[in-house]
Amino acid sequence: MALDFFGFKIVRTDKEIKAEERKSINSIVPPLDTEGSVVSSGGYFGTSYSLEFSTTNENLLINKYREVALQAEVESAVDEIVNEAISTDGQEAPVSIDLQKVKYSDDIKDSIREEFTTILSLLNFDKNSYEIFRRWYVDGRIYYYIAIDTNSPKDGIQQLSYMDPRRVKRIKEVNREKNPRGVEVISDITEFYVYNEHQNLKLPVDSVASVTSGLVDDKNNIVVLSYLHKAIKPLNQLRMLEDATVIYRLSRAPERRIFYIDVGNLPKVKAEQYVNDIMNKYRNKIVYDSETGEVRDDKKTQTMTEDFWLPRREGGRGTEIGTLPGGMNLGELTDVQYFQRKLYRSLHVPVARLDDAATFNTGKSTEINREEIKFFKFVQRLRTRFSVIFSDLLRKQLILKEIITPDEWETELKHLIFYDFRGESHFMEYNESEIISRRMEVAKQAIDMGKGYYSQKYIRQNFLKQTDQDMEQIDIDNGLVNPEVERETETGIEGGGTPPEEETPVETPETPEEEQ
Repeated sequence: MALDFFGFKIVRTDKEIKAEERKSINSIVPPLDTEGSVVSSGGYFGTSYSLEFSTTNENLLINKYREVALQAEVESAVDEIVNEAISTDGQEAPVSIDLQKVKYSDDIKDSIREEFTTILSLLNFDKNSYEIFRRWYVDGRIYYYIAIDTNSPKDGIQQLSYMDPRRVKRIKEVNREKNPRGVEVISDITEFYVYNEHQNLKLPVDSVASVTSGLVDDKNNIVVLSYLHKAIKPLNQLRMLEDATVIYRLSRAPERRIFYIDVGNLPKVKAEQYVNDIMNKYRNKIVYDSETGEVRDDKKTQTMTEDFWLPRREGGRGTEIGTLPGGMNLGELTDVQYFQRKLYRSLHVPVARLDDAATFNTGKSTEINREEIKFFKFVQRLRTRFSVIFSDLLRKQLILKEIITPDEWETELKHLIFYDFRGESHFMEYNESEIISRRMEVAKQAIDMGKGYYSQKYIRQNFLKQTDQDMEQIDIDNGLVNPEVERETETGIEGGGTPPEEETPVETPETPEEEQ
């Protein structure tokens, strides 16, 4: 059995084949997928899903997410999130690779770092990191087509092309068969991408690098959701309430006059005609046209913001002019502010950050509110999820250049490689410094109590939280321990004796004959 990787065959060992067969045969349900793959049965032309239907739904969602991101409040919140997650200064890369836990030689680690730099260069991540992260956050997914030289695949990835997520769909074919007990189990799972630009193109799964938000529709686990999905409803409510407030202010703001016209004993028709004549005689409606800048006389049907003319029969108080007061609570914005805060909370952004009058406190960690802590953890989750695309591209690059094998990546590298983003939160810096200061204060108090209570090693281990390696390195740096002597002690005779090769030779006493 061989692995099809970019059209090339990578032979697997019998042990790997048996492990994979044993894993698939014992399973009766497909593994949980957060990529939003469409699960189908049968061959490519005999699938049981409707690609057009599911793609149309996702296209509508992506268009909606992009429309939501253009709103002023949401755009400000998204900008705050992306700026917190990605920090660039034009000189240093916004992300670096951490290989401290990788137990490989320094030469291999240097090769991995070099290939990771190549990946960042192909993405142009130094200059476009903000746009790339924002595009992934808004759309909820991002896809890159991987181009290699088929004549020389060992040269690695040559180009990365951005793919419109509205044109790409990941498909998972699940083939089932009955075991000897008559239970249907999964025999094989085939995954590929379908790219629909002008026609459906079937692409191998390794020819596309992707990362999604990890959020899927709970109903069918097919449609990938964006982080902006929760903001759609509060944004619509906010817009409707703002429009209602503006309409109310326009209709209730001005004071209107009420004219009671004495019509005497005139019949109804003549009374209405008389009132209209009075209206046309004394009313001159001046209208300002904001488009052309003209002022014109516009006599039209009476609106809510104009005066009221009411007839009054004989026996009344005669003609009278009164006033109808305007709205009294036009400055009430409590409802609007409520839905605005609700919108910000749906995006996990602290409300204080979006208030121009508020100042961000960078003092002690105890003075930072809980929303800032939650926001920092949310950004950390976003960074961890977005790092999946780095791992995906790095895996393909290292395998193509034959630096590692697929089995080495899965067993030795996949879970030991981490990515460090620049621009950590100020809260973490202040929090760490305060923790260190507090530990030093407690350690000083323990030392002042005397030797009868705590030993120096106990204080360093439990109060200062120093490991054995930390204590050893600190003693060496302070000159308290000679590293050569320590190394000889570890390899020498137990009890602190000198190694055999450095023992002084024993001189034999001279015989009496030699003395004579």
